[in-house]
This record gives sequence, C-alpha cells and structure tokens, in this order.
Amino acid sequence: MEIKLQTIGLVHSPVTEGVDHDWGEAVSQIHIDPAYTDGLQGLSDFSHCIVVFYMDRSSFDPETDLRRRPQGRADMPEVGIFSQRAKHRPNPIGITSVRILSVEENILTVIGLDAIDGTPVLDIKPYFPIYDCKPEARTPEWVDLLMKNYF
Repeated sequence: MEIKLQTIGLVHSPVTEGVDHDWGEAVSQIHIDPAYTDGLQGLSDFSHCIVVFYMDRSSFDPETDLRRRPQGRADMPEVGIFSQRAKHRPNPIGITSVRILSVEENILTVIGLDAIDGTPVLDIKPYFPIYDCKPEARTPEWVDLLMKNYF
C-alpha cells in the first residue's frame, strides 16, 4: 500500500548530527509552511505538544537493525526494533513530546525535540495527559539505564 504524506514544516536546530544523549536542553524551532500557519492557533495555550517527524537521514538494514542492542551498547539486551525507539527503523518516523516555549506567527519554538536540523515535520498534536500519559505503563529495567543521559 502506498501512503502519501506531506511535510508541514522543517526543524531548525543547533544539533546537526544524530546523537543518543543530551536532547533535554536542545531548543529547536519548527518553521511551519505558511499555508499551515492558521493551524497553530490555540497551540500556545498548551504547555506541551507531540511532534511527528520524518527521520530522512536514517536508514534501515534488516540484517543489523531488526534486532540489536539499543544504542549499540554492550550493557543493553538484544531486542527487536519494535521494542526500542532507535532511529534506524523500517519506516523512519519519529515522535517526541516536547515543551512549548513559544508560538510566533509560523514558528513554534520547543525544547527537548530529538530531531536534527533540517528534519521534515509531518504533524504537531497537542499533548493531552488523558491520552498521552499512562501512569500504569511499565518498561523493562534497561530502559532507565538507556535514558539516563538522553534527556
């Protein structure tokens, strides 16, 4: 099945290469295509949003990426790609919850977006705790170790 998507904007970030740590303080601007500027109305009333983006510089090789150790770290268990949030995926789609710093005209400024400079943005959704926060969610112990310096 063919799926067609259209970018709505681009990420402008001081981060120019994919890294596996220190995204928490990264301040990025998302420059929305002027045709979608009206779609930002009301977003500044939210503290957070979810950014959906296309990781256009990632690749996927089933031989090495379908099952691997997160971040290639020896202290991580070998798990399948759907058990981790690695950038090298069958469909390189990224999703990150971020804090909104400002919304001015067609520019959304956020903190904590783990997308590099020039990344195409596919969608922006407001963060609704009722949908997006699941207090009963559980993760394996290795996730805490993996995310220790990520944000």
